[in-house]
Amino acid sequence: MRPFRVLGLQQIAVGGRDKAALAELWIDLFGLERHGHFRSEKENVDEDIATIGRGAHAVEVDLMVPIDPDKSPRVHEPALNHIALWIDDLAAAVRWLGERGVRFTPGGIRKGAGGHDVCFIHPKGSDAAAKSGLGVLIELVQAPPEVIRALA
Repeated sequence: MRPFRVLGLQQIAVGGRDKAALAELWIDLFGLERHGHFRSEKENVDEDIATIGRGAHAVEVDLMVPIDPDKSPRVHEPALNHIALWIDDLAAAVRWLGERGVRFTPGGIRKGAGGHDVCFIHPKGSDAAAKSGLGVLIELVQAPPEVIRALA
């Protein structure tokens, strides 16, 4: 039996080279609300965090540009960088999936841009861990208690 539940979509991340163009499309034209900013030299990302919806049903849309487009990770390639899923028990999910051969990106469970604990499933498998996101970077996000209550 799986010791965790996927509760819903937490986030999508859209990458590009031009932050103003991303903001014009997602914030100015689509009307999403900007509610945060995150910058990390280590992750080579400068992002604005926008949202669709409210409360537990809000979905983040992270508008990401690379700090240095020639360095990795290249957050703008592909343009749909990753999706994120709310998980009710992140530690159990990572342990259980890892035992079944799922490959995670380096870094393990850590604080994400939104302040929640996160872990990423690698888009490609390896010899040591053959299961992957099948071409998609998947972020698993520990849902806070209010989201677990609302979506469970």
